[in-house]
Amino acid sequence: MINKNNIQISKFLFWTEIKTRWRDMDAIGHLNHTTYLTYMESSRVELYEKLGYPGLAREMDESAILASLEVNYFHQISHPETLEIGNKISRIGNTSYDIDSVIVKKNSNRLLCAATFKMVAFNYRKNMAIKVPKIIQDAYDKAKC
Repeated sequence: MINKNNIQISKFLFWTEIKTRWRDMDAIGHLNHTTYLTYMESSRVELYEKLGYPGLAREMDESAILASLEVNYFHQISHPETLEIGNKISRIGNTSYDIDSVIVKKNSNRLLCAATFKMVAFNYRKNMAIKVPKIIQDAYDKAKC
């Protein structure tokens, strides 16, 4: 389980800004819990782009697939709001790695949500796990500094 007290916002090196949309709200008037995940997914794709990682298509020999996720919601989000989603690669294995994501209110560092995405390096052509690519390993090493 993600411990809110152990999260250090300054350790998240990759950030994406997202503005909420009217349609993201549920009947209660706050953002639907699944919307948080779509924001983090968009931010994760942007992380790969910032790293220069080309593996964002099924046709690639080197890509990734989501194996599992853990998410913790700390505060409600209402519309309209500008959010910042931070990402860091927090663990590297042989064929898998974790990406930690946080959502904070812009200019406040108020932690609204945190998640860990367990990713598997994957070759879709061969339908099998592969060794974690060097570009992901390098980003992990940079985050440890």
